[in-house]
Amino acid sequence: MSLASSVSNEVDKTGAKVQRWLADHTPRHMINNEFVPSRSGAAFDAVDPTTESVLAAAASGDEADVDAAVTAARAALENGPWATAGPHDRARVLRRFAEVIVDNADELAHLETLNNGTPIGITRGGMTLTADRLQYFAGAAPYAAGQTMPSPSGRFTYTLREPVGVCAGIIPWNSPVSNAVKTFGPALAAGNTVILKPAEQTPLSAIRLAELAIDAGLPPGVFNVITGFGKSAGAALVRHPGVNKLNFTGSLETGRQVAREATANLKRVTLELGGKSPNIIFADADLSKAVPAAVNGFSKNAGQMCTAGSRLFVHESIREEFIDRIKEQLAGLTLGNPLDPQTTMGPLVSRQQMERVERYVEVGKAEGANIRFGGSPISGPGYFVEPTVFDQVNSDMRIAVEEIFGPVLSVISFTDEDEVVRQANESVFGLGAGVWTQDISRAHRLVRRLQAGTVWVNAYNALDVTMPFGGQKQSGIGRELGLDWYREFTEEKAVLINL
Repeated sequence: MSLASSVSNEVDKTGAKVQRWLADHTPRHMINNEFVPSRSGAAFDAVDPTTESVLAAAASGDEADVDAAVTAARAALENGPWATAGPHDRARVLRRFAEVIVDNADELAHLETLNNGTPIGITRGGMTLTADRLQYFAGAAPYAAGQTMPSPSGRFTYTLREPVGVCAGIIPWNSPVSNAVKTFGPALAAGNTVILKPAEQTPLSAIRLAELAIDAGLPPGVFNVITGFGKSAGAALVRHPGVNKLNFTGSLETGRQVAREATANLKRVTLELGGKSPNIIFADADLSKAVPAAVNGFSKNAGQMCTAGSRLFVHESIREEFIDRIKEQLAGLTLGNPLDPQTTMGPLVSRQQMERVERYVEVGKAEGANIRFGGSPISGPGYFVEPTVFDQVNSDMRIAVEEIFGPVLSVISFTDEDEVVRQANESVFGLGAGVWTQDISRAHRLVRRLQAGTVWVNAYNALDVTMPFGGQKQSGIGRELGLDWYREFTEEKAVLINL
């Protein structure tokens, strides 16, 4: 494993623009197309996880700020131009928003890399995904439609699809811009207004998105951003009676609390709560493809992915060969400065997250698992951890049960199809699962038997905006994206007319 530290001239040029933006930045929310400080005046620091230095201050919102944002969003929903805009009008604005994101993609990617440590190659690709998602929802806006039903003579019956109302999105730190668009894109396409609350670790890209939203022509109150902490700004959004729909992506523990509080006033809730996804390698798998996919599946973005394939089930007959190949792949990773295009793995997002992962490595050792790669602390500035591979893991060990959200892989061997399905399904989570085999009959059997919202066959963590995304069991409630995206963001109204 090598260490990267340099950056290219291209990155330097973009970085200069970002540094100017950071120098001019003041702690502020965006409410009603105006950038305003917190009513309390409170602010907090956004930190660069690579250097541990402060990037800028962000406004720390509370109930007063949330109430102002809800008021603005409600007014735009009921009285502003958004209230009378048709789907094609909304589509034009969203397409323009996507174009503005493309025009500023390098700067957004650079800002995201600075704030969460994701390698620049990944964040640049994420901006393409982000713009594609927004274009998709722009094109899909006219299809959020009702139906006309057969009715007897003298009657006309049909349904309408109407905006659900003010939608709040509470998003995580691992892919802030992409997660933001996944939340507000369908909400806006369906005619709702939005309040976005980014994670406290990564507040900056959301404010830049707010600036771009104004540039794209979104009317006042349609898109609002409140930065702050979950216990203040986030909790206020969850409890506010003026919020009709809540999308939350985060940990299982926080998601349970969000669900309890949101249902007190019967908010609609979509929850995406992570997972402990199984990636199953049968003896007939194409190892030339399965090995790099398995490595990427647990180490991409330093393992900070809800769909991370952190439970690797490998058939006993190929276990040693597979682990050896994983070690070779990991040795070729470049860990270091995420602004260096050669870097393939950057730091974790925060000291708290780094210490959490380090504790789990010690838990794995204490439980009797065998480290086959990594596991040593990294000295120096930055929240870096080595990718770590454990072998001789049992399915009841904590490292195989609990979501670590870091680059830690548990290898579990198996010999029987029924056995591996049982172990894969024992988890309380059910977000994703992977199956690697050349046996098409086996592939179809496992697709039906595995308890997961998404199952990949001879692939892992491949996403498409036309596919619904969400989890079974305690990985969440509801679905995002997909062809039926509008169902989560509209109310269905039945109409019966006597002629």
